[in-house]
Amino acid sequence: MMNGQGRMSPGSAAPTEERSCSWLNIWVFLIFALLIKAAFVSLCLYLVVPFSHSSDQPSALQQQFSEWECDSALPQGTERGWTCCPKGWRRFQGSCYFLSPDTMSWSESAQNCTGMGSQLVVINSKAEQEFLSVQIRQSKEPKPDNFYIGLFLEKVGQWQWVDKTPYNGTPMFWRKGEPNNFTGENCAVMHVPTQPPNNWNDVSSSLENHRICEVAAVIV
Repeated sequence: MMNGQGRMSPGSAAPTEERSCSWLNIWVFLIFALLIKAAFVSLCLYLVVPFSHSSDQPSALQQQFSEWECDSALPQGTERGWTCCPKGWRRFQGSCYFLSPDTMSWSESAQNCTGMGSQLVVINSKAEQEFLSVQIRQSKEPKPDNFYIGLFLEKVGQWQWVDKTPYNGTPMFWRKGEPNNFTGENCAVMHVPTQPPNNWNDVSSSLENHRICEVAAVIV
């Protein structure tokens, strides 16, 4: 309000200043809240989304495991920065491996791996064979003798991998004199005491042995 001399009367600007300060405080609060929300959403997307919405992983695997172990080894040709396996699994290149502490028959082993969203291991290279050979020899006491792999005798003289990978197109690491095609020996194991890399042996699928499950690592 103007006084008689054409000046603003003292205190007339206070309400406007108070309103300006109030709106400034509100905007600061809103911006701060939005930043906190954005940070929280980013954290959730980073930690949760890769595991709950990854379309290239079996849903059973996602549902089975809530804890994961990741490292920043960046696979060639990918733009994402972390390679993850379920906690307790062992990673090599693009795969995760589970070495079981318990024993089952071959068919039960195959079902157990499938139930975790994985499969009995399919060995595609000498490097993979050597890695697994080291892992099984590092198993805790008591030392196991055999680990089932995903190789079985579909019919006499015809071995088959569980994922239908052509057997003749993959490396073969049989022990000397194996497979001996003894009656009833219709699946393959990695024999721990045998010096690698040639440590495969054919055994009866009814025997209870340890197992190696394999699944593709999650890239996030």
